[in-house]
Amino acid sequence: MGNRHLRMLGTAGLTAALAAALLTAIAPAAAAATTTFTPVADTYVDSSSPGTNFGTSGQLGVDNSPVKRTFLKFTVGTLTEPVTTAKLRVHTDDTAGAKSNNGGTFKSMTDTTWSETGVTYTNQPAIDGATLGSLGAVSRNTWYEVDVTSLVTGNGTFSIGVTSPSNDGADYDSRETGGTAPQLVVTTGTQTGDPVFVGAGDIAGAGSSQEATATLLDGIPGTVYTLGDNAYDSGTLAEYNTYYDPTWGRQKARTKPAPGNHEYNTPGATGYYTYFGAAAGDPAKGYYSYDLGNWHIITINSEVAHTAGSVQEQWLVADLAASTKPCTLALWHKPRWTSGTDHAPDTSFGAMWQDLYNANADVVLGGHNHQYERFAPQNPSGQLDTARGIREFVAGTGGRSHYTFGTPQPNSEVRNGDTFGVLKLTLHNNSYDWQFVPEAGKTFTDSGTTTCH
Repeated sequence: MGNRHLRMLGTAGLTAALAAALLTAIAPAAAAATTTFTPVADTYVDSSSPGTNFGTSGQLGVDNSPVKRTFLKFTVGTLTEPVTTAKLRVHTDDTAGAKSNNGGTFKSMTDTTWSETGVTYTNQPAIDGATLGSLGAVSRNTWYEVDVTSLVTGNGTFSIGVTSPSNDGADYDSRETGGTAPQLVVTTGTQTGDPVFVGAGDIAGAGSSQEATATLLDGIPGTVYTLGDNAYDSGTLAEYNTYYDPTWGRQKARTKPAPGNHEYNTPGATGYYTYFGAAAGDPAKGYYSYDLGNWHIITINSEVAHTAGSVQEQWLVADLAASTKPCTLALWHKPRWTSGTDHAPDTSFGAMWQDLYNANADVVLGGHNHQYERFAPQNPSGQLDTARGIREFVAGTGGRSHYTFGTPQPNSEVRNGDTFGVLKLTLHNNSYDWQFVPEAGKTFTDSGTTTCH
């Protein structure tokens, strides 16, 4: 109903209540946001020790012989919009006995008053609700996810019980472990407007600041990208599970990744491909493309052959020719242009830049140097070209560390080397907005808009 109709109804004596209802009905939906909750209580019980409480244990067990059952309690109290999804994430213990051929069955519970330090096998609360989901075989030191949207529909206190039919049960980390504690990841609202594309490269590792940038992603809707070197030092599956998954992994379901040189420190980048699965593309290639709104997005693998005449470069030419979208963005790890001192501009991407230029591409994203840099639109020779040039952003700002700049390259417009953050692109039908979103406590930012070619 348009505003004209509202004015007409108002002149006929529309009541204030009805007017408010109509205005609410046509109000725009709230933007999507993600909030992560940790348990307010968790424990398990063991039939072989019926009078023992395990509330302060760092482990949560599920088994059928002896019978072990796990109990989780979450309090959700900060949501202001309707729940879209709720995912329970649990992490298996890093011990040989933690793996199992069955990760357990997860059910809702009506009892939310049980005490973490009071529950024993003898007095355990009933696991009496609906089945929320189940897990098949689980490995040690790995995150797993169960959809609990049917239970978590808004603010409140929720209990979940976990049982297992297996005589070779699983062990999970409890809230006492800190970084690998269970998580309830709740998404509210809906994405509105044009697609958002947000991310960075050079992200997670021991002593890194990946949580600072992961927290930014929690509040930004859209598709998440990575620009490689996602898990240090070698992109092993253990490093992904330990450093990346508890932080940026909260957005795994909406992430389109790219690998970097550190992923290939592990032969075949097997940790990267195992962690991301189908989202990373064919492990024999690592490059892929997709459409997002009115944009064609191309993920290049900088760590396999990509020079003129290579299989990947020929694929890029064919992919660009097949695209029907008016705007194009490509991303890969090692930047063609950079003013950083740690890694020089990578001239091996000259042919691909030419291919993208020939196809009137608009944006290229890169990482590798741990800093932020924005270039003016350039042609394949690195000359300013405001008519058809491609704008490059270097966003190696995911949290690993900071690098320094040398002499600025021609057409380098903005540089920052002391702020972690994410680069957010809003992809309109025939233009894009960019915004560098800094970590909490920092003030550097960069923003602007450009039309597509």
